[in-house]
Amino acid sequence: MKKSDVLIIGTGMGALTSAVLLANKGLKVRIIEQNWQPGGCTTSYWRKGYVFEAGATTLVGLGEGMPLQYVLDTIGLNIPARKLELPMQVHLKSGEVVNRYEDLNRWIGEAERVFGNKGQRQFWNECFAISDFVWKNSLAQLAFPPSKPKDLIQAIKSVSWSQVANLKYSFISVEAILRKYNLHKNESFVQFVNEQLLITAQNHMQEVNALFGATALCYTCYPNYYIDGGLLNLVTPLIEYLESKGGEIVYRQAVTSIQKSNNKYLISTSKEEYEAEYLISGIPINNTIDLFEDEKVIKLSSKLMQSKELNSAFQMGIGFVPHKDFDCLHHQIHLPDLLPETGSASFFISLSHAEDKSRADEPGHMVMSISTHSPDPENHIIDNQKVEEVIIKELVKNDFLLEENIRFMHSSSPKSWVKWTGRKWGFVGGYPQYLKIKPWQMLDARLDGHKAYQVGDTVYPGQGIPGVTLSGIIAVEKMMLDWESNLN
Repeated sequence: MKKSDVLIIGTGMGALTSAVLLANKGLKVRIIEQNWQPGGCTTSYWRKGYVFEAGATTLVGLGEGMPLQYVLDTIGLNIPARKLELPMQVHLKSGEVVNRYEDLNRWIGEAERVFGNKGQRQFWNECFAISDFVWKNSLAQLAFPPSKPKDLIQAIKSVSWSQVANLKYSFISVEAILRKYNLHKNESFVQFVNEQLLITAQNHMQEVNALFGATALCYTCYPNYYIDGGLLNLVTPLIEYLESKGGEIVYRQAVTSIQKSNNKYLISTSKEEYEAEYLISGIPINNTIDLFEDEKVIKLSSKLMQSKELNSAFQMGIGFVPHKDFDCLHHQIHLPDLLPETGSASFFISLSHAEDKSRADEPGHMVMSISTHSPDPENHIIDNQKVEEVIIKELVKNDFLLEENIRFMHSSSPKSWVKWTGRKWGFVGGYPQYLKIKPWQMLDARLDGHKAYQVGDTVYPGQGIPGVTLSGIIAVEKMMLDWESNLN
């Protein structure tokens, strides 16, 4: 039986964050990954001469006070990344193109140009103030949500007036802020907000609380980056750091059960057995619970979201010869009619950088990653060809490509996500925001009240890479609060 201090299930960004922070503290860390390469939904893969993103395509979280930057600074790692001058363009049904500038005043001017002067400046100033508060305080309340007296003590020590003042935004929806400025009757703006919220909050304005929703809407107002070669090159340096500290990653093994014996965790996989004093699950809580026999973990079943509350994704990857230069890498296209099979009102596009020569074997070729939501994945079978035909038509209409310039194309549906990530029903994007679930009611990082912890996008839902990175930081913080004397 192979032993380690900590065993981590999965290699998503939440899991890798915990792994490198614990390895940095001197613990022996072993990761079990069911796939043949690391990263989970944050990775890249080669197919037919092109490098495609497996899931996430946008990178936010670098910069002072941001979670990913905190991790990199803690372990002394630098990730070469290209800063994007224009984070995103949104193509409305009317044909209008909205430039999502990083500079707040420039963005407000653009919003006023497209959606009218009424209420825009007040709305976006308030949203940005909330968002700025969230990120400035994201690393200040690492015992959140509180589930033990130690958490409350830690929270009280770190509390500030701004935290108290902004608490009210947990109780109201994004829709309430639109109503405040009489923007809820602006049909094109309402659609814009709803489709933007889907990208990071996984839900619409009626359900997303203003605290998370404002942060989701303003993520283009922070530095956005691109990594040459795909997001696998964000993951690989973290793996290399872990291995330099004596850590190990075991690939192509799926964890089948977790038992507790003599204060140790016994982890069985499809091939071997492992023992560890601490356990961290980086796979979704829906998958994690199925592995445990511990009653305390099983009781968490009442907090699980089921398929009808979740989203998977339909995704396409296209290798093509560009017929023009692109001003922006990330785009959202609003559709004149709902997409067949998925019912989506928009889809998201990410292009490879023109100067990134590592994404295509053939010189001058580029890669396009396309994704859209697919609700209730357990009960939803998609005819890929029907979706592909409409998306290609829209891409041509919006001048993203010429159909004759497509060199390779493939698509994936919820079943593909099950195969690739092992995530139950193939749901991705994490738990959607629901107004009934307040931030302090989110799932705690602690799994069994002992030495097992949970990270990932079902613990800290939404907000992409910064959110899941923060989940890994929080799990380590809670582990230290629980077992500091043992770990030092």
